[in-house]
Amino acid sequence: MKKIYFVTSNKGKQAEAKEKLSTIDFDVIQHDIGYPEIQADTLEEVALFGVEDIQKRFNEPFFLEDAGLFVDCLKGFPGVYSSYVFRTIDCKGILKLMDNEKNRKATFKSVIAYKELDKKPLVFVGECHGDISKKELGTHGFGFDPIFVPSGEKRTFAQMEIKEKNLLSHRGRSLDKLADFFKKIVHEK
Repeated sequence: MKKIYFVTSNKGKQAEAKEKLSTIDFDVIQHDIGYPEIQADTLEEVALFGVEDIQKRFNEPFFLEDAGLFVDCLKGFPGVYSSYVFRTIDCKGILKLMDNEKNRKATFKSVIAYKELDKKPLVFVGECHGDISKKELGTHGFGFDPIFVPSGEKRTFAQMEIKEKNLLSHRGRSLDKLADFFKKIVHEK
């Protein structure tokens, strides 16, 4: 089994990546060294800035992931500020901001930046469209999972086990693209 480092402090993200990449014989090792999350307009900018910082301190191939919840009626908020917004107002705050809103459409977006030594970083993006529920539901997952219902579902991400969430989620989709990249490399060798 090959090993790959995932720079994250989030154990939930680590569990999802480990489950997804184990199917292609990769062992995902959590490496919690932290990096600055700049204020930027896009998740891609945040992820690539993180890669620049980490590569100065870490000499192994690694990936990191930045994600955001973009709510239509809130004009894309919390977006790139999702982590901060979750820490400060939580799911309850988003639900409060959406009191009496009929348009509950939202998109979860995940950006993975993968960095090999002496190579430019590669970016893999995944999105999941859905709706914001009227209340928090479920006990699995993390972050805004209890209020996000993916399109075609009646349950929130927090009502799903990791394997099921990985089939539908933004992170699952960006991890699929990373896995496809790894499979391509193996076949070329």
